[in-house]
Amino acid sequence: MKVLHLPIEIAGQIGVFCSALRRNGTFASGFNFFSTYLGYRDYLTNADSFEMARMFDAASETFDLFHYHYGLSILPNHRDIKILRSLGKPIVMHHWGNDVRTREMATLNNRFVYTGDCPDADQVHRTLTTLKDYITDAIVQDYEVYPYVAPYYKRVHVIPIAINMRLFKPYYPDTDVRRPVILHAPTNQDFKGTQYIEQAIERLKTERNFHYIRVEKMEHQKAIALYKKADIIVDQILCGSYGLLSVEGMAYGKPVVAYIREDLAAREDAPPIHNANPETIYDVLKFLIDHPEVRYRSGVAGREYVKRVHDSNVVIGKIMDVYQLAMNEA
Repeated sequence: MKVLHLPIEIAGQIGVFCSALRRNGTFASGFNFFSTYLGYRDYLTNADSFEMARMFDAASETFDLFHYHYGLSILPNHRDIKILRSLGKPIVMHHWGNDVRTREMATLNNRFVYTGDCPDADQVHRTLTTLKDYITDAIVQDYEVYPYVAPYYKRVHVIPIAINMRLFKPYYPDTDVRRPVILHAPTNQDFKGTQYIEQAIERLKTERNFHYIRVEKMEHQKAIALYKKADIIVDQILCGSYGLLSVEGMAYGKPVVAYIREDLAAREDAPPIHNANPETIYDVLKFLIDHPEVRYRSGVAGREYVKRVHDSNVVIGKIMDVYQLAMNEA
């Protein structure tokens, strides 16, 4: 089977998926029309939307299954998806959050969530209403995203972010370090809650001895080299779920701070993350600065969690199950 991921790369996931699929004997490749400073390149053909449109006919003949991302497609009005369906090609849609997270729903369960870049609710409804007529199976990364798309598709599968654990050796925090390093790496300061994090940092600077690093607008490979040096990693504290930074931080054996919405934190499969929101971030960071043994134990627990939940070999098995369902429907 040949699988094509398109049309946009999210958090390096196309490369991770394609690599894991190929290790399992499935040819996979990706098209991406939105290149960023993060520099993800694995198994990607970077092309603008016009180039993708020109390649579509050949791709529709070459590939057996099409894995779309972010509710997007190549041709206007999702015409490529309609064509693929008419050809009997199985299609999967992968939603990542900001493509479907509407202001009205987001604020129902989360008073901290940033809604400045939320898509229009009517437009999301129109898009999902169109997609559900041609796609039976959708994927979301967690249960925070699930409610936005669950009413539309025949099946919505919760499959977590994937990383290749073979590339992540542990760098557990040294319990003897006297000046711990706190690291925050926002791709979007407003969404991540950087303002509140750095307010807490400034307050703590007068009370504790530590070093703070903000990693920003840096190629991914250079950024993760800095993650290894951190003693505490702070991800996003508004959204109510955790992102790739949390996963990579835990994979390196670091204690991670993020806001996990209360109903999600109560789930049995919740990660061992130090839960913090704008009202508690100061106290959580102070506690971690003061307790190096907790930092170490959290790092060990986090790495074990990622090996069990987020390793690409685990995740790709779940994705292959979705592919089989989609092929049965085609």
